[in-house]
Amino acid sequence: MKILAITSIRSEYDLMSYVYKKLNKEPGIELRLLVGGCHNSPSFGLTVEDIKSDGLNILCQIDSLVDSDSNSARLKSASILLLSSIDIVNSFSPDLIIYAGDREDVMIGALLGGYLGIPTIHFFGGDHACDGHIDNPIRHAVSKLSTCHFVSIIEHEKRLLKIGEPPSRIFNIGSVALDKFKEVPIREDILEVVAGHRVTRPAAIFIFHPVDSEIEIAPSLVNDVIYELVENGYHVFVGLPNSDFGYSGIREALKKVSNDVNVSLYGNLPRDLFVQLFKCCDLIIGNSSAGILEAASVPVPCINIGLRQRGRLTAGNVIFTDSDLHQVKDALKKVKDENFLSFIRGLSNPYGDGHATDKAVELIKTIDFSTLYKKHEDPLYVE
Repeated sequence: MKILAITSIRSEYDLMSYVYKKLNKEPGIELRLLVGGCHNSPSFGLTVEDIKSDGLNILCQIDSLVDSDSNSARLKSASILLLSSIDIVNSFSPDLIIYAGDREDVMIGALLGGYLGIPTIHFFGGDHACDGHIDNPIRHAVSKLSTCHFVSIIEHEKRLLKIGEPPSRIFNIGSVALDKFKEVPIREDILEVVAGHRVTRPAAIFIFHPVDSEIEIAPSLVNDVIYELVENGYHVFVGLPNSDFGYSGIREALKKVSNDVNVSLYGNLPRDLFVQLFKCCDLIIGNSSAGILEAASVPVPCINIGLRQRGRLTAGNVIFTDSDLHQVKDALKKVKDENFLSFIRGLSNPYGDGHATDKAVELIKTIDFSTLYKKHEDPLYVE
């Protein structure tokens, strides 16, 4: 069985890497990766090297990223990826294409599968945030184009049913992103390794990605929140933003705070190091999906700032605030409250138990995708 996986950015690859590595070890499966987007850009850490370090076989590297801070650049990048990959994918002739998430590049995977006659699996379909970001309708559109869906929770399954996908195409396996939290051990010196010097303060991870409606205020908000964290006694580990429109202003703001001894910037941490950092931190703050989906597996408090991630299912460790420093200050008081900390220590993650990768691989090996490829069903009559 020949499988093609499409990946274009560090965050999505990290979610799927355990699936790829397990598939790569399976006898009878030939896995290849189509690597595009941010992976091949030095500006975003040249993370194709992480894929190579994992020992995975790359079918092709496509320099598709238009490295310009604009929404039109995302669309142009996607068009380059599509145009550059059609003949390569057709020549490889995979039996299955897999992809994950809600960025524009998953649309390319769905189009390739649909028009070239190749069954597809969409991981993380049925999720939804109420922030109005383009990623949400892209995710749902990709689900309608995909053959099968490997979802994380019942809510996502129900959402796919609502948009007319039949139960026979939907497999609720839990989130494959959580498996790494079971397998990666705690590293006692991880704070010093990432910071490059001894850290004596509690650690906070700060990750803030741009959202269209918050682009103008984002740089000053990032600056103010980081300094507030330092004032509250944290050593702040700051992840660089992704390539969404507005990233350049945030990066400039981060440069200004990077000279503080209590602030450590990182670009692309190797996956195991990031999980180890996560396990040793006292707080994750910003608007990363890691706080929503993964923090409950540590467990660690999460403060989600602004519109991004609103409406997604969370465990009780997440506090939502507006893009308002006063609300952030109040939330910082709450995450230090012993009653709150005692409550989250007993949390279970609603997104899964850390065994989803095995379920995904077993399904891939056993599903007869040829019977599901053509979508004959009329959504009007799907129940």
